[in-house]
Amino acid sequence: MFRSRRSQPDAHAAGADHGVHEHDLGLGHDLAVMNRRAALRGLFGVAGVGAVGLAVGCTTEPGPGSTTAGATTAGSTTTAATAADECVAAAPGETAGPYPGDGSNGPNVLIESGVHRSDITSSFGGMTGTAEGVPMHLTMDLQDLTNNCAAGAGMAVYVWQCDREGRYSLYSEGITDQNYLRGVQTADESGRVEFTSIFPACYSGRWPHIHFEVYDTLAAAVAGENARLTSQIALPADVSDAVYAHDSGYSASIRNMAGVSLESDMVFADGWDAQMPTVTGSPETGYEVAITIGVAAKEDNEASMPAGPGGGGPGGGGPGGEGMPPGGGGPGGGPGGEGMPPGPPPGGDGAGAPS
Repeated sequence: MFRSRRSQPDAHAAGADHGVHEHDLGLGHDLAVMNRRAALRGLFGVAGVGAVGLAVGCTTEPGPGSTTAGATTAGSTTTAATAADECVAAAPGETAGPYPGDGSNGPNVLIESGVHRSDITSSFGGMTGTAEGVPMHLTMDLQDLTNNCAAGAGMAVYVWQCDREGRYSLYSEGITDQNYLRGVQTADESGRVEFTSIFPACYSGRWPHIHFEVYDTLAAAVAGENARLTSQIALPADVSDAVYAHDSGYSASIRNMAGVSLESDMVFADGWDAQMPTVTGSPETGYEVAITIGVAAKEDNEASMPAGPGGGGPGGGGPGGEGMPPGGGGPGGGPGGEGMPPGPPPGGDGAGAPS
């Protein structure tokens, strides 16, 4: 069980208490510091500010070792990384699902101080607890398709995903007091953001995936509004199978994978070429997941939900919804007003649960 605590700082005394960590001084303080450091970079040059730049830009952390490449069988193949000067297809707009944590359905982690981070394995902002699982290092290269496929420098990306048990922090039973596996990064000059995380589970009714939102600026992201693109990344079958067989914590995912395919998944059934990353590594050392995301104009990124298997009934969740992870629930319906059925009883693994 995760141990968690929520800090209750005295707002009146916070500014005067020299023992208060700067991460607890609020979002306004965070943005002021980021803007000041950005100005310093412009005045003295990137080399002159060294460590200061690390706190503002996309923090690059060593990824897990890579030893094996993904297979090349249909439905599980990983795609080659795209050169920065080659235009890619636009990533399609997809549903955010019922657990976005962006204020559109209950909690809003984006306005919390400390959400701008690259290592998202642990909770932050007074919450404690770490998601366990096979290590994963996610690299996303952004292309601005409205600007001749130029690097998406300065764009901000919010990433969220389920944990090893298929649960979403802030929503699923047992981890409503956690906010791990959620974080924001700002793209560097090459349009790159990086996240250190764990490989997500496969819960009932959904193919293994990672959610993300792209904003034009960090300020827009931490305001929790006006996302330019909301989409999802699909993970290869061969890699997913290897992870789930390796770590017993993913045991429910083996059964859930047997009941879903990319062709039947309610999100990816209409195509996944622009959402399938390159993946290298092994369950023992962890995985490197890399993808180039083409970001079209906001008006071209409306979420499209395929008809057919997974659109409703078991494995679906109604139009615009998605399958339910174990512990399900969460407040109200998903984004767009769709209702979501309750999840299985505490301790359930999601197999056969209404979704």
